[in-house]
Amino acid sequence: MKLYFLLLFTLLGLSFNGLRGQSMPVDTAGFQTFTHQSGDTTYLMKQYFMCFLKVGPRRDQDEATAAEIQEGHLAHLAELGQQRKICLAGPFADDSGIQGVVIYSTPTYEEAVKLANQDPAVLAGRLVVEIHPFWAAVGAQLF
Repeated sequence: MKLYFLLLFTLLGLSFNGLRGQSMPVDTAGFQTFTHQSGDTTYLMKQYFMCFLKVGPRRDQDEATAAEIQEGHLAHLAELGQQRKICLAGPFADDSGIQGVVIYSTPTYEEAVKLANQDPAVLAGRLVVEIHPFWAAVGAQLF
């Protein structure tokens, strides 16, 4: 089973190299999508935006202010989740300088950037964002 998924994602990765710079079909909600056939299974692939939350330049707030900013950060992410603008968000468990990740489900890169930059932790300078488009099968689940 692991070999099957490794092969599938390798083939998808090779297919994506041919997609760079090409115009992709857009669904009725404005998202870029395409289908990928693998054997008897058809995957609907959709473009998402992966946002890395990195350590920002302003981390000198007192403990109470930092806690308030964190509370606002979590509320912002919860609101985006309720609006179905994000699919996943969470912290990393190491000290790499990347604090966490958010996957945005927005039709455009610009909208993902706008939403990320509205985060209270970004506005306060505690976090900075780095956003990249990527493709995933609609309905794929973590397990």
